[in-house]
Amino acid sequence: MKKLNFLVILVLFLVGNSAFAQKFGYIDTEFITSKMPEYKSVQQKIEQKTQAWMKEIDQKQEDLSKLERELKLEEVLLTEDLKQQRQNQIKTKEQEVINLQNKIFGPEGELFKAKQAALKPILDEISKAVEKVVRAKRLDFVFDKASDGLALIYTNPVHDYSDYVIEELGIELDPNIADKAKDNKK
Repeated sequence: MKKLNFLVILVLFLVGNSAFAQKFGYIDTEFITSKMPEYKSVQQKIEQKTQAWMKEIDQKQEDLSKLERELKLEEVLLTEDLKQQRQNQIKTKEQEVINLQNKIFGPEGELFKAKQAALKPILDEISKAVEKVVRAKRLDFVFDKASDGLALIYTNPVHDYSDYVIEELGIELDPNIADKAKDNKK
């Protein structure tokens, strides 16, 4: 009888622990987007914009090179004031080219903004699909293996312990946020 009770308790313990196990999953956004025709269309549009911007920058570089060549050819004939004026003009053009490159290809440049705006609907669509799959498969965490390292793209809010950490640090929450947090924990 004692063995039977022990086995029943052991089975209940093991089943109880597995019922609370967290489920993980991963997706590959590169693979997903490669199968989406909208993504290919967006990539082509971005490539066309990039080529147009490159032509514009190349033209400015060419103009700058032309000014430098002209200065070298006429340098002997120019007065010191004219030479200085041309050098300043060249420096101004160089700065214009650098500013244009940064404006277009910089970290917060036009290319970045264009990609972000164009890809947002596609990424929103993928996000909605991930939400449906997460709910259907009852996953707690989903990673994206296409990112550098594994990027966490979904977490079940039940596993968010930020409020506890804030409480442990002795930081007061805004009363509206604190009430909301208490409601979420119930």
